[in-house]
Amino acid sequence: MTRVDFYILPEDNTDARWQFGCRLIDKAFESGNPIYVHTDNREQATYLDNLLWSFRADSFLPHDVGQDRTTVAPAPIHIGYGDQIPPDHHHEIFINLSQDIPTFFSRFERVAEIVSQDEQTRTKGREHYAFYRDRGYPLHNHDMRKPK
Repeated sequence: MTRVDFYILPEDNTDARWQFGCRLIDKAFESGNPIYVHTDNREQATYLDNLLWSFRADSFLPHDVGQDRTTVAPAPIHIGYGDQIPPDHHHEIFINLSQDIPTFFSRFERVAEIVSQDEQTRTKGREHYAFYRDRGYPLHNHDMRKPK
């Protein structure tokens, strides 16, 4: 069954979600698993694409954007948006940066939801939590607000 991890950030701005998303993608990439990241629209996917090139000067995260499936050797990180369906070879890690939960989420081994403290994101995070909980998915919370 799909494991769902919620990362609760201390910041109250949406940019914190994107920055944390990049760090999470970087960490997941180091594990060697293909990663699918879902956004609401092409503009957000492009924003994340640009952010992945610049968030750390010393790293390169091989990724592609959109539905281009003509690539012979697909990138290990794929950024999709809207009603796009992830490439077939992506089924390990799903990072959801969209406002909705795509219908295909359960094909992944792990789902990551990133929640910042701005009102809209927090409300959506609660809705997502209730959705997964009510369907019996194992939930894990990572409160990034607490000092370690």
